[in-house]
Amino acid sequence: MYIKLTNGTPTEYTIGQLRRDNPNVSFPKKIPTEILAAFDVYPAVVADVPDYIERTQAVTQDATPTQIDGVWTYGWTVSDKSSDEVQEYDDFKASNVRIKRDNLLAETDYLALSDNTLSAAMTTYRQALRDITSHANFPYLEEADWPVKP
Repeated sequence: MYIKLTNGTPTEYTIGQLRRDNPNVSFPKKIPTEILAAFDVYPAVVADVPDYIERTQAVTQDATPTQIDGVWTYGWTVSDKSSDEVQEYDDFKASNVRIKRDNLLAETDYLALSDNTLSAAMTTYRQALRDITSHANFPYLEEADWPVKP
């Protein structure tokens, strides 16, 4: 990943663009940083994604790099989600829990056929799956919050 400085403004740039922009220059296969700098082209890196709270915050990569300790770096911006976005996230999580619950119930449906008698443990397990949406941690369940299949 590279940037080119044009009138002091960095823009994304590629080695292919450098070669096309300078057809009369014979560049080596691996161009040293000193030669790149002579054409105002510099390597750029992407900073590590900062910590953020996925439910209530969004993180986006900055469109323009800044120079940090002599290195052109694409940073990140963390912003708060709107209440609608938080609700949408909660709804998505709840939907995923319901899908998992439905799949776990489906795995034991054959036991609930009219010619089978469910054990008390299996009846309790299936009821706990149905009640999972009433769990205190819903929809942000940990693995330990799920009932254990007998």
